[in-house]
Amino acid sequence: MPVEAKRKRSAPKQKPDYPPDGISDIGEGRKRTIIEGVSPEIDGGRYPIKRVVGDDIVVEADVFGDGHDAVSCAVMYRKIDATEWTEIPMRVLVNDRWRAEFTMTEIGRHIYTIKAWVDRFKSWSRDLAKRVEAGQDVTVDLLIGAELVEEAAAATAETSAEYAAMLQQYAQKLRSGGSVGVQSALASELEWLMYRYLPRRFANWYDRQLPLVVDRERARFSAWYEMFPRSCAPEGNRHGTFKDVEARLPYVASMGFDVLYLPPIHPIGRTLRKGRNNNVASQPGDVGSPWAIGAEEGGHKSIHSELGTLDDFRHLVQRAKEYGMEVALDIAFQCSPDHPYVKEHPEWFRKRPDGTIQYAENPPKKYQDIYPFDFETEDWPGLWKELKSIFDFWIAQGVKIFRVDNPHTKAFGFWEWCINAIKREHPGVIFLSEAFTRPKVMYRLAKLGFTQSYTYFAWRSTGWDLTQYLIELTQTEVIEFFRPNFWPNTPDILTEQLQIGKRPTFLTRLALAATLTANYGIYGPAFELRENRPLVRGKEEYLDSEKYEIRRWDIDNPESLRNYIALINRIRNENPALQRNDGLRFHHVDNDQLLVYSKSTPNLDNVLLMVINLDPNYIQSGWVDLPIEELGIDPRLPYQIHDLVSDVRYMWNGVRNYVELNPAVMPIHIFRIQRRTRSERDFDYYV
Repeated sequence: MPVEAKRKRSAPKQKPDYPPDGISDIGEGRKRTIIEGVSPEIDGGRYPIKRVVGDDIVVEADVFGDGHDAVSCAVMYRKIDATEWTEIPMRVLVNDRWRAEFTMTEIGRHIYTIKAWVDRFKSWSRDLAKRVEAGQDVTVDLLIGAELVEEAAAATAETSAEYAAMLQQYAQKLRSGGSVGVQSALASELEWLMYRYLPRRFANWYDRQLPLVVDRERARFSAWYEMFPRSCAPEGNRHGTFKDVEARLPYVASMGFDVLYLPPIHPIGRTLRKGRNNNVASQPGDVGSPWAIGAEEGGHKSIHSELGTLDDFRHLVQRAKEYGMEVALDIAFQCSPDHPYVKEHPEWFRKRPDGTIQYAENPPKKYQDIYPFDFETEDWPGLWKELKSIFDFWIAQGVKIFRVDNPHTKAFGFWEWCINAIKREHPGVIFLSEAFTRPKVMYRLAKLGFTQSYTYFAWRSTGWDLTQYLIELTQTEVIEFFRPNFWPNTPDILTEQLQIGKRPTFLTRLALAATLTANYGIYGPAFELRENRPLVRGKEEYLDSEKYEIRRWDIDNPESLRNYIALINRIRNENPALQRNDGLRFHHVDNDQLLVYSKSTPNLDNVLLMVINLDPNYIQSGWVDLPIEELGIDPRLPYQIHDLVSDVRYMWNGVRNYVELNPAVMPIHIFRIQRRTRSERDFDYYV
């Protein structure tokens, strides 16, 4: 059969269906801008970044479109419960990378995202300028621009008659042509008006609204002092009271601490009570562990009778405020066998085959005096609500800071729900996570809402270890959600370094904790009195641990580090560079027994340089290399460094300078760099 005949028999060609298949999945096909590579963004927007009031937030993104039209974009942000967005125009950096900064002024939960559009006026204005420069006739181009301006005027007429009139005047000038039209077209005022009022046809929004939590300043900068109230009595073997703690407030305040952290203050169980030094068998008079919470007198919402009353506690909270301190409470979600919850809600605890309740274990450690909650209980909603009510109760008593014991052994979902619910009602509440566990678990807890976190600092002792760890915490994505709180010691942690160390070791560890991070704390008076006797050599448990007995501390001991700690805290309070973590940078020194790092404010108006001798026994020296121009120092001029610890001043020149530290005298320098400007003739004057 001829080919022609075959063609005649074929079915006639059908026109394609319109719209094409799947177009509804595309949405508005005339949106021509792309938004990607947004930062900061945690796990695709699943978790919030963290800031405090007054912080600048820098948002970047890759934004571009097809063709040659110009694009514009803006960061949009608002409080989670607000309806109106605040818009911050973004500026291009390089290669379609855009940036915008804005400052947070209100605590609470916020969201931010990015909006981008093909900017018709910017495209027109850019091309007009090229044509004018080339000497071309732009009469028609001005008429096109006039139509755009008139469109903007019409769009804004209902909201602002004043700006609509201004736009109409510009439109008339453009239509008049000539030099007046060109000058008007390129006026910066018209550029601003058109950015604001020209309808953004087919604008594209980033497909995620990213969460942001803004806390109060103490979330970023704080100094904690842990103290057992029962050990505060000034005489005999008497159990301390809240009144005794009040009497100790001037002492703690004199060292410059702003958070007084108290271990659990609740009734302590009697069944299987631990004896001294964690002995399984207690003796008459043994006071037990404060973390074995609950007795016939009450549980997590009750106070140990020997400490005082609820009124006494509220009075302590108020008195602490008068000294510039806040009281932080330990919240440990666990029970002694005598806790009322055990009888009232046995379903909240896990039973063993013999019918007994499973006590807490971390093999080989056993905690027979503690029952953990079962977060897989069928009544998990009831358990969650009750645990949240414990926070609610103490918030009502004036507590706004909580140190949470072992949060990694409780359900992640509980923490996300509980913390978010509390911060909706009380956005200023601060939660410190005490989770010495795997890094990803610690980071997840921070993402879920914990404001600050304990860290591995206690076990980082070499310069290399400290440098790598701090780079991870301060120069990676981790800084967006994880606020480290460094502790050189705790009632549970007496590191080998402190056990074998003498005075220089304590001085060094305090300085490192207080200057590497903006949040730090110590367990006292053990730290300032240099308590370092282990229960067993090589173990981290204290001999005669205060966790199991009342201790007497000679806080007036002349060998105390009290004055040194006060000096370090005063330096922290007087230097904004030490009140944040984002300005930390490490510097090269040709001696691995020295650690050198700087901290600076974003505008470099406060720059500090720390030099630490990590060797507690011998003099160490070396040559330090500084990127002086990055620190705002004119390389052509000498500069003064003022040691804030010894109050001695030195003159340095250039990038390479000599340092030497004798640990027997003082193992640290905290230099404040004072820069000269070339225009200053009086070389005794420094900026």
